[in-house]
Amino acid sequence: MTTEILFFVLRLVSAGLLLVFLAMVFFALWRDYRSTVVSIEAAKRAHGQLIAMREIDGQYIATGAAYPLLPLTSMGRAPTNTILVDDHFASNEHALLAMRNGQWWLEDRQSRNGTTLNDMVVRQPMVITDGDIIGIGNMRYRLELEK
Repeated sequence: MTTEILFFVLRLVSAGLLLVFLAMVFFALWRDYRSTVVSIEAAKRAHGQLIAMREIDGQYIATGAAYPLLPLTSMGRAPTNTILVDDHFASNEHALLAMRNGQWWLEDRQSRNGTTLNDMVVRQPMVITDGDIIGIGNMRYRLELEK
């Protein structure tokens, strides 16, 4: 075998190895991209909803407003919150609902007038479940989780 043929074979093997390497890099990037897209879409997916309620003649009646729950849902008067609370007793950043280890937690964000959970004052983060009533000012929100 002449050196020209040997160099030609080496070039072909090198080109083949380069193509295999590039294919592996492309596959790794594609797999990473797909897993990132799935996790971002899961974070955007609603995990339930809060139904707004107002007290009328001693009973809480749904107002018709429903707010989707995201893994981190903030409530208050400020426009930066996930759920805007239209009540003058609500603080700008009043409460936070967060999914932690498969459970929903409600946390008062040191609001001036406090947050209630089933008419009990929230002093520290508390686990919340389907059907719980969250109170902020005169507004009440019923928690409806996905089943």
